[in-house]
Amino acid sequence: MNFDMPPDDDPRRVAVREWITSNPNPTKKQVAEAGWNVPHWPEPYGLNADPMHQLIIAEEFAAADVGMPLNLIGIGWAAPVIYMYGSDEQREKYLARIFSEEDHWCQLFSEPDSGSDLASLSTRAVRDGDEYVITGSKIWSSGAHDSAYGILLARTDPDVPKHRGISYFIYPMDTPGTTLTPVVDMTTAHSFNQVFFDEARIPASMLVGEEGDGWRLAKATLANERVGLSSGGAIWGQGPTTGDLLDLIRAGGRVNDPIARDRIAQLHVKSEVLRLNQLRTLSAQLAGKTPGPEASIQKIMADELGEEIMTLAKDLQGAAGMLEGSGPAGPLPRTRQHGATEINFARGEESQFPDVDPVWHYGFVFSPALTIGGGTFAIQRNIVAEHVLGLPREPNVEKGLTWSETRGVS
Repeated sequence: MNFDMPPDDDPRRVAVREWITSNPNPTKKQVAEAGWNVPHWPEPYGLNADPMHQLIIAEEFAAADVGMPLNLIGIGWAAPVIYMYGSDEQREKYLARIFSEEDHWCQLFSEPDSGSDLASLSTRAVRDGDEYVITGSKIWSSGAHDSAYGILLARTDPDVPKHRGISYFIYPMDTPGTTLTPVVDMTTAHSFNQVFFDEARIPASMLVGEEGDGWRLAKATLANERVGLSSGGAIWGQGPTTGDLLDLIRAGGRVNDPIARDRIAQLHVKSEVLRLNQLRTLSAQLAGKTPGPEASIQKIMADELGEEIMTLAKDLQGAAGMLEGSGPAGPLPRTRQHGATEINFARGEESQFPDVDPVWHYGFVFSPALTIGGGTFAIQRNIVAEHVLGLPREPNVEKGLTWSETRGVS
């Protein structure tokens, strides 16, 4: 691993600082129009930034405590697919508003009977003239109630193997025939939804790419993908880090319990291993190489570390850790005060722990989702076992069958 960050007087650093100085408290639209939030994208959306330039931008924005537009599904999933496979009209209409977070997007993939085996999905899209008629249901649709659009996977051909009969659509969430049922999680947040499609009609122009090519599009990412250091928070990149927790522990005074001290040391070690593993991946990208197996274990390590950070933050409070709002006392940077979903717990004088940021209690309650969402811990280990270690795959009893045959549909 060969990795050194450029010095403080690097012209690229100076340019970022000058822009932030000239634009104090910038709006999300200003950040997006300057290309800062997707610097790896080509102009006019980004800056054609190489990996090192991306890291400089991320460091300088973090140092200035200036947040980036999030819109995670829009920027991370919808935008790359629309850019690579969408029509000119689709790119013109949707991309700029995704990057500025003017339009929020959600993901309409998982179904009640199709979670880990997503390719078995049964939501149908039937062509009827210049429209598609959508029938079915989706589950765990994060932020669907606040979204203008969703990226929808639906089955357009049931008479081919399951991976080949899926198409990818842009779905306006105000389409007649669409019903949302809230799913409230343990954090009390209405972050998830079940979405029902009752013969909802969308224009055929909402199809992205070719019909039946949706599975490939769903897995596609930009070749020049974003890179980053370990500065992301414990809650899928949001919230506090290991460093934030250790700083508050130090500020709170000596920890005398030897078991607690050992857990703190172990947390630091695991965090450092995660950081070094990320640097190995980054070093390969900077050298123009494809990252090796180290990239495949990153999610497993990061998600389990996130759970440990939040559990330790609570355990160090003793019996008080059982109470809502408890956690390590002390301020956090503004950009660390947010979770993956809305935080509804009391803050400041309204809390029984006024010196504790509510993100700690939220993070503890939310943390079991870390090893479930985006592919469970078991699925992630199967991927590593089969694709990295080369272990035998599980037998596929549906090989060669059409989707209809697997469902007993004639």
